[in-house]
Amino acid sequence: MTILAAKPTAVACGTRWLFGILLALLLAGCEREQAPVQLSGATMGTSWQVTYLPPAGAAVERSQLQQSLEQQLEAVNDSMSTWRSDSEISRFNHSEPGDWVELSAGFTEVMQTALMIGAASGGAYDVTVSPLVDLWGFGAGSDEVLRRDLPSAAEIASRLERVGQQYLELDVAASRLRKQRDVALDLSSIAKGYAVDLLAQELLSQQIDNFLVEVGGEIRVAGHSPRGDAWRVAIERPGTGTRSPARALAVTDKAVATSGDYRNFFEVDGRRYSHSIDPRTGSPVTHDLVSVTVIADDCTSADGWATALEVLGEEAALELAEEQGLAVYLMRRTSDGIVSSHSSAFSPWLDSGTQGGN
Repeated sequence: MTILAAKPTAVACGTRWLFGILLALLLAGCEREQAPVQLSGATMGTSWQVTYLPPAGAAVERSQLQQSLEQQLEAVNDSMSTWRSDSEISRFNHSEPGDWVELSAGFTEVMQTALMIGAASGGAYDVTVSPLVDLWGFGAGSDEVLRRDLPSAAEIASRLERVGQQYLELDVAASRLRKQRDVALDLSSIAKGYAVDLLAQELLSQQIDNFLVEVGGEIRVAGHSPRGDAWRVAIERPGTGTRSPARALAVTDKAVATSGDYRNFFEVDGRRYSHSIDPRTGSPVTHDLVSVTVIADDCTSADGWATALEVLGEEAALELAEEQGLAVYLMRRTSDGIVSSHSSAFSPWLDSGTQGGN
């Protein structure tokens, strides 16, 4: 049995790599209105970056802002990291069925969004997928070494009995959650998007209105770039071996998130097994859709929707995107190379950007 592996990396908020967006600030040769400030660091097993223009008439101390942003990111880890035994999500996962668990306001907000996307996607998105993520070797409960034997049908069936958001009861008014069955949450498909929104809110609270926030490839922008126009971001072309853009976009006051199957996977006997697991079947997706990019007002929902649509596959994803009015850009793998498609709500951004090279 031959095994080729892009080994899943143990990250603080799950092993899902929120990849696919390349930052394209394109500042060279441009006259800047102001010199941008850049802050960065490490979080959730990946990196974060903030680029902003100092607000006129307001003093922002760079080191204090860095500290504030890092505190926000640490709060997300303390709440939603399955890699921390004392995190909020770990406490819920170890709770007994029927017991109410008090939630923070942020956790409650994320759960509301996640359950909404799960219902709208017909179960293609389900945050109780954790037992399956572990079974396939991509989760906090997985073995350190890459599995050499694929899960059996019996193992998958057993884990599926512990998957289903219908076994969750969220009391929004009281900010509490309980489970009717021994299910476990995995918020790695949405936590980075939520972290992006938290950083954006922190910047806005400091009267910073022109910024780009990125956490692990998920992005939110506001106002204008240092050039005085919209921020430039690029959708990555899958499977090129190097990170090259498939399409550049001009975006402002929006969030951009991408989900795909081309970085976090393993192979057994020449067959690829992606980290994108369908909660309805218990197995990694097998269709040819390799990348889904979603533009939305907030990054939490963009992040969750990107995962849901990637699991569904191109045809069902486009149908649901049109039904929900989502701005979605899809890329699928064919014998002739990568082919793209998009929802009607994405058209304005195609007009604003440029096609990347082959």
